Order: sequence, then C-alpha cells, then structure tokens
Amino acid sequence: MARTPLTASRRSTPKKKTNGRTSKPKSANTRARRRTAPRGPIGWLLWPFRLVFRIVFRLAWRGALVMALILGLGVGYVYTTLPPPQAILDGRSQGSVTLLDRYGEIFAWRGEQFGGQITTATVSPYLRDAIVATEDRRFRMHPGVDPVGIASAVKINLQEGRGPLSGHGGSTITQQTAKLLCLGTPYDPDVWENETAYESDCRETTLWRKIKEGVYALAMEAKYSKDEILTIYMNRAFLGAGSRGFEAAAQRYFGKSANEVDPAEAAMLAGLLVAPTRYAPTADLERSRNRAATVINLMEQQNYLTAAEAQFARDNPAELSAAAEARAGGYFADWVMSAAPDFLSRKTTEDVIMRTTFDSRIQTAAENALSYVFENKVAPDSQAQAAIVVMSADGAVRAMVGGRKFKGVAGQFNRAIMAKRQTGSAFKPFVFATALELGYSPNDTVTDEPLTMNIPGSGTWSPENYDRRFRGPVTLTEALQNSLNIPTVKVSEAVGRDNVRRVAADFGIDSDLAAGPSLALGVSESTLIEMTGAYAGILNGGTSVEPYGIRDLRLQGEGEVLLGQEGGLGERVISQEAAEELVYMMNKVIEGGTGSRADLGARPAAGKTGTTQAARDAWFLGFTAEYVTGVWMGYDDNTPLTGVTGGGLPADIWRETMVRVHEGLPVEQLPMRDPAPAQQVAQPEATPAPQYEGGAEIARSENDRLIGPAPQTQQPARPANVAEQIINDVLSIFGN
Repeated sequence: MARTPLTASRRSTPKKKTNGRTSKPKSANTRARRRTAPRGPIGWLLWPFRLVFRIVFRLAWRGALVMALILGLGVGYVYTTLPPPQAILDGRSQGSVTLLDRYGEIFAWRGEQFGGQITTATVSPYLRDAIVATEDRRFRMHPGVDPVGIASAVKINLQEGRGPLSGHGGSTITQQTAKLLCLGTPYDPDVWENETAYESDCRETTLWRKIKEGVYALAMEAKYSKDEILTIYMNRAFLGAGSRGFEAAAQRYFGKSANEVDPAEAAMLAGLLVAPTRYAPTADLERSRNRAATVINLMEQQNYLTAAEAQFARDNPAELSAAAEARAGGYFADWVMSAAPDFLSRKTTEDVIMRTTFDSRIQTAAENALSYVFENKVAPDSQAQAAIVVMSADGAVRAMVGGRKFKGVAGQFNRAIMAKRQTGSAFKPFVFATALELGYSPNDTVTDEPLTMNIPGSGTWSPENYDRRFRGPVTLTEALQNSLNIPTVKVSEAVGRDNVRRVAADFGIDSDLAAGPSLALGVSESTLIEMTGAYAGILNGGTSVEPYGIRDLRLQGEGEVLLGQEGGLGERVISQEAAEELVYMMNKVIEGGTGSRADLGARPAAGKTGTTQAARDAWFLGFTAEYVTGVWMGYDDNTPLTGVTGGGLPADIWRETMVRVHEGLPVEQLPMRDPAPAQQVAQPEATPAPQYEGGAEIARSENDRLIGPAPQTQQPARPANVAEQIINDVLSIFGN
C-alpha cells in the first residue's frame, strides 16, 4: 500500500495579544541580542571577553577610519608642498673647492663636492641595480613604505638585543630620500650649530620621526615616479670624502662619471650607503672591497648580474684613481684653504676651482723620506714629530708635511705652519748676513774665547759653544760652518742687534725677536714655513719672499680669475753680493761642518743646522739651486729629544727628501761667490773672561776689535736698501 510522503506542515507563529492588541514577532536583531545572553556556566565565563572584543572591534574600525582620514590629509598636504624633482637634486648648503696642482691636475677636494646631475636613464645600469639590490629590493613594488621590511628589521633588532627602532630601520629608498630631504625642512645656519648637527637630527630614528617619514614617503610616491625618486636619491646621498651624490663620488674615487662605472665600481659605490665614512675606499680600501663583494653577491642573487659577471667583478675589484690613491697634500690643502678668503673657500656657496703651487711628486718625495728615516733610524714607539716644507726660491710652496701622519680629515694640527718653536742655530745665517751686508768678508776673523757679558737687569751671561771648546781666531765662514756660539754673539754685537733683527724681519721672520744678546743664538720662536721662506730669500739673491700656495681662484665653469698671484718676491734685504757670499759660507756647513750628513754628493747644496736648549727642537734648513727645504723635529709637548741635533736626524730627513726631489734633474751650481783670500787680522791676547757691557762700546781699542776690520779698498760698505743703491748708481753716472 502506497504511503503518502511525509511533508512538513506550514506553521505560523501565533500572534500574542497584549491589552487586546496583537503584537508583531520579534525582529532578527532582537533574536540576535537574545542569543548573546549567556547560557550556562561557560557562557557566563566567556561573556565578558565577547563583550570586550565587540567593543574593541567597533572602536578599532572607527579609529582606523579616522587615522586613514588623518593620514590622507597629511599625505595630501605634503603632496602640495613637494617641488619638481629637478629642483631638489643638489641639496648642499655649501659649495666645494677643487684644488689643482702646479700642472693643473686635481690633488684634493674641500667642502661638499657635487659632480653634476645624473638620472636613472643616464647612470650606469650596474650602479642603479646595485643601489636597489642593496637598499630596497622591493623598491618597484611598495607604495613608499614596506611593512614586510619594517617587520623584518624590528625582528633583527630585537634578536640582536637592541630596541625595535635601533639599528636596522627597514626604510625603503623612498623613506631614505625623505631623510635626505630632511622632510622638506631647509637648512638654516642661524638655527643650527653646523650642518653636521642638522643632518644628525634629520637621521633621528624615533617613532614620531618614523611616522613623519612614512607620510612624506607616501606623498613622494604619489607625486613622483619611481625613477624620479631614485634620481633624487642618487644625487643627494652622502658617500664619504666630501662627496654628495654618486656622480661626485665616482669622480672622487675613480676619476670617471657615474655613467661609466663597471660592476665592481658600482658595487663599491653602493656599499658606501650603509656607512660612508667607514667604508670610504680612501680610508680603508680593503674594507671597502669586502663590502663591495657583499653587494656583488646581492646583485647576483637578485639576477642583476650573471654568475660570470659577478665572479669577474669579485676577481677584479675596483681600483682608486691616481689622485684618490695618492691622498696627497692634506696639510697643504688645509693651509691654502685658510689662506684664501672665506667666501671663496671655507664658507663658499659656489663651486670654486683653486690652482695652487703644489707638486704631487715632491710631496710624495717628502712623505717617503720622512717615513724612511722614522722606520729605519727612530725607535718604533717614539712619539717624536717632524715637519717638512719644500718651496722654490720665489716662495712657491711645492710640498708640506705637517706631521708624521695625516688622518684624512681637514683641520688637523699642522706643525709646518702652526708650531712656533725656538730656532736655535738655524737663526745664525741672519747674523752673518747682516755682517756681510755691512761690508765684512767671510774670511774676516773673530776670536773664539771665553765670554761674559753684563746684561742690565739680568746680571752676567756667559755663552758656550756646543762642545765647550774654544778655537781662538776663526773666520766668519768657520764660525758658521762649525756653528760656534761665542763668535756668532760677538758678530751680532759688532754689527748691532737692531740691524740683525731688521734683516731677519725683512727676510720674513715675523715673530717677536729677542732684545738681548742671546738673539744671535736663536732663542726667538718662529714657524717652519717662516724659516724656510727666509732661507729662500738667501737663495734668490737677497730678496724677501712671502711663502704662497695659491696661484688663482675662479668659479667652476667660468674663466674669470677672482684672485690671483704670480709670485712671492718682495723687497731686497741684502745685496746680491752679500747673499752669494752667505751661500758660500752655508755651503761649507754641508761640505765639512755640522751639516755634513746632508751632503748630496755631486749636487752642490747649502744649509744650516739648528738645535735649541735642552734639544727640545732640532732643525735643518738648506737649499740647492732648485729648491729650498726646511725640516723641524721635536715633541709636541716640548719633551727634550734624546741624542738628536739638527745635524743628525733632521739632516738625514733633509737629505732623503732632496735626493728624491732631485731625482732625474740635471745638476745646477749654487749662486755663490768665493770670497777674497783670507787676510791676517791682528787679534788681542786671550784673556780668561773679558767683560763686555751689553749695548756699550764693543771695541776696547782701535787695534783690538771683536771682529776683524773690513778693508774699504777690497770690501766697500754696501747700501742697506735698494733705494740707496739706485741713488749711488745715478750719482756715479754723472761723475759725482
């Protein structure tokens, strides 16, 4: 029997009557609220958590909506403030100075170097890919902020025991560009102590700064294309050694444009981004190459380089340009920068080209000579310092070594120009220059004997020779040749201290010169560059010089010279005849006197040693026909040198320098004059300790002089200046 299929009968919900009215059924919301009521013990336990979740959820989506609105407004505002990308490629607040040597080759840079604008379309594709591979592999995909990168950076920081925002920042290239732009805030020198402090603040990594950075990055992504953002980044990034932007860095390190760098060079440049000063190849080439190898590996992993290209780049690491590798002239560069007007050097807002007198070959010779002597003749742990200046006879400085090591930063203590030290016997040539100018001959004699002088207000003073011996009558040449103190004091007193001071000052020793008789022994202080310049005046025939290093200054790309100098010659101090006789006397110092260790063999040279009291300073200054070189050695804290005199290590340094400087140059004769044969001059009988009043009459009788007479028939008195010489010449023409 067939059964009727079972079907559910339709039921209707009965309406309830309330006060005679029929009520409607409960709505779905009412039923939902009813279902939320806790049921059973577990329901009562879970109910508070469900309630909190519902409240938090409702607040969260409303808060997110508000935050999105605020973020949108912030991004929109920043968007309206962003300038065209071309206007912000050069972000320097100061200009740069490019220094050229005497041959027109670059040897140093100062300030912030900006090589010119580059774009992603013109730059080497290897460099563009190296930057992306190193700094932001998802650069082409994210909207300016990369949550994945941030989360990864936070994780690494926490694992390494740092704060979540300390160390790795997870910043995208866009965010880093925002940092370089300092979030659009221009540098104000009236607000910040210096630009370094300003940039340090720009790189702050607080949470608030990260938020601002993100807003700025999102606005940049909306305003600029990816290529425009990368272009801004490549032009504004600081890459060490004063280089701002990859074009400047490529020129600084490799001597080529960023458009031409190969994979190895591109990797080295991109590797600088993490720590420009630490990884600068001019600071540590090996460290920079190791960092570049890491970048090459990243480029290979991300398929920017084939395995063969990557291996070739690793096998052939980047090489520095000749100028970058030399790192020459640091002390010289500092000196000429301080000598130039601030608005064209240290505080320039323009890019300046400075032509100088610098010679890289001579600089290398001086540096190598100093290193050689200290490595082979000085104890390894010695803290003694030394300085060298090499110049031409007109005062053009060719090389300058201000200390044993230049640390690669501007503004170091330069002992060649900053250290004022007692000159010792290196001052004596100016005493004898005065005597020769007043008519005395190198062959005139003076007695080397015990001497005591009464100094008003100070009591008696008894100078001694270095070896504490007395030689009796000696010629002026012998007195200088053997650096005898007593004869030099006698000569100084005979010609007059004021005259000695005037001659020394006119030759360029501008320091305060002692007023007492010890003036002759070099108790006054001077700098090495002053002393070297004064010796240059002796070489050039008696004309003073002003040491100089700048030939001209001009703005980059312009031909007009803003500041120029053709030479450092000043006024005549002593006659050419006197200068040539003095050169003869100084030549004897090297040929058989205290400076014999400076002998250059077949090449004639002249010079003078100098050792101060307690051997706190040791000098050797001298010249050939081509160059004048001065050497100073001592301790910065005035500690006495042990077993060192001017005729020792300083003479060795001088010789090693001059041998290297003159390598390949023909031998030239010194401009010296062999004086007339020696004449026998009557000398007083030696007395144990003759007394002389300082500043009083120095001759006891007509035939008993401290210094031999200057016969007028053979050595006529010479005029003290050029004007008097001209007047005498004119009068002689007219038979007066």
